[in-house]
Amino acid sequence: MGVVLAGGLGSRLRPVVKDRPKVLAEVGGRPFLAYILDQLDQAGMREVVLCTGYMAEVIGRTFGDRYKSLTIKYSRERQPLGTGGALRQALPYCFSDPILVLNGDSFIDADLSNYIAWFYENDLEAAMLLTMVPNASRFGKVLVRQDGLIIKFEEKSGHHDAGLINAGVYILKKSVILSISEGKSFSLERQLFPQLMGKSLYGYITGGSFIDIGTPESYLSAEKFFKNNQMGGLTKANLRSRLK
Repeated sequence: MGVVLAGGLGSRLRPVVKDRPKVLAEVGGRPFLAYILDQLDQAGMREVVLCTGYMAEVIGRTFGDRYKSLTIKYSRERQPLGTGGALRQALPYCFSDPILVLNGDSFIDADLSNYIAWFYENDLEAAMLLTMVPNASRFGKVLVRQDGLIIKFEEKSGHHDAGLINAGVYILKKSVILSISEGKSFSLERQLFPQLMGKSLYGYITGGSFIDIGTPESYLSAEKFFKNNQMGGLTKANLRSRLK
């Protein structure tokens, strides 16, 4: 099953999105989160947990407990827990192992079934989807060994060169998530993944197009992004049998 991290405040988007949480920012007349749910539905998922926080009730009213073929459950933060803390809180709602985790403010046009099959074939504990972008300065780079082991996270820099970046889609065994302290603020990106780096965190490289809506500039380009990308290759094989 899938877990979508949808609790962010979206502070940087306030100049252009004032009245709703970031995941409900309108793109092409639809909430951004709908594109992520479409991706999960087309991939054969049947259950998803939305980790909500800021304006959680608005997200609940918008999507309810069903979206197409997806059953939706909600795990609401009563206080900010960060990406890791929110995921740890949602664990009782999750009945598959491993768990597919997606950031609610970014989208990668990738074949998720191949990603998951690769995870199983290599008997991994933790994986991160990576994509190459022409300008990695806003995101920071991810360096991988030839066998895919992630060996370094480079901080954001002023150098506008190409590089692999974190595309915001992870596969994690429950044992990894259980290592996070319950009820405390914790970051996957700043705390968990650096702990796993060089040990058990592997990167899967895709050529898919990527967008996040974290800034007004990137948000305003999102409608064009979805018009230009057809989400090809999202087959139902593997996902239906392994993560539903």
